[in-house]
Amino acid sequence: MRHLLDAAVSKRNALSFPGTDALRLIDGEGDGLPGLELETFAGKWLLSTRDRTPGPAVLEWLRDQQRTVYWKQLDQHQKESPRWVAGPEQEAPFPVRESGLAFEISFQSGYSQGIFLDQHDNRAGVRERMRPGMTLLNTFSYTGAFSVFAAAGGATTTTLDLAQPYLDWAKRNFVLNDLDPARHYFCKGDTFHWLQRFAKQGRKFDAIVLDPPTFSRDQDGTVFRVEKDYGRLAALAFSCLAPGGWLLACTNCRQLPPAAFEKQIRAVSTKALKIRHAPMPADFTAEPYLKSLWVET
Repeated sequence: MRHLLDAAVSKRNALSFPGTDALRLIDGEGDGLPGLELETFAGKWLLSTRDRTPGPAVLEWLRDQQRTVYWKQLDQHQKESPRWVAGPEQEAPFPVRESGLAFEISFQSGYSQGIFLDQHDNRAGVRERMRPGMTLLNTFSYTGAFSVFAAAGGATTTTLDLAQPYLDWAKRNFVLNDLDPARHYFCKGDTFHWLQRFAKQGRKFDAIVLDPPTFSRDQDGTVFRVEKDYGRLAALAFSCLAPGGWLLACTNCRQLPPAAFEKQIRAVSTKALKIRHAPMPADFTAEPYLKSLWVET
């Protein structure tokens, strides 16, 4: 067990992610350690396990690392904050860096700590595509990491999420990077409703990020399931996309094959689309559950 844990961490140490101190160190079956995931956030570690508690050998290895370690159980029903395991406790939010940009992390914020590490290559890709004067709509934005990357590339961003605390967190991420939130837009509410509203207003964006939850239910009781409803979401997004614009469409639904995902998007477009499937980052070595499509109109 210990040699597998050491080997996984050594493998990530050999990877090059300039300006980044938040990575996945252990990725379950991809490292011969099914059910175990370990991430580093600026040297503070977060262990996640599926359907079980960490075994004695893992806990002993973690304590030997002489660093802050927290643990959470990946449970669809109990979404609690991580529990302290070893090292100094980290009770206050703290910054991490990704590609030179800073983001606030919290081990007391509930199930998610502030940034999804499997999207770091896609976020870098967004910044590379942005130019001053361009506009980006970030839907289901969570804490606004895609918006920060787009703004760092010169774009004016619109950040959309159901939860005001996440929009406030997004604004703090802007401030961490010396970006003025007042020069950008933040919208609270349902993405479907906002897309319909933007379309009626004739508001267009040069780029749109779509990364919805796999399942949701809006205030009217309408159910959204990625497997069958992503096309409906993409159609609304296309109605808000400026001529020559692009879409980053993502889903972490494991039951949806990449080909079927692409088919949903092509089926709702009246234009010939250029679509590229993006791989997962190099620090994620297990099943490539995240599907990411760069869609050019």
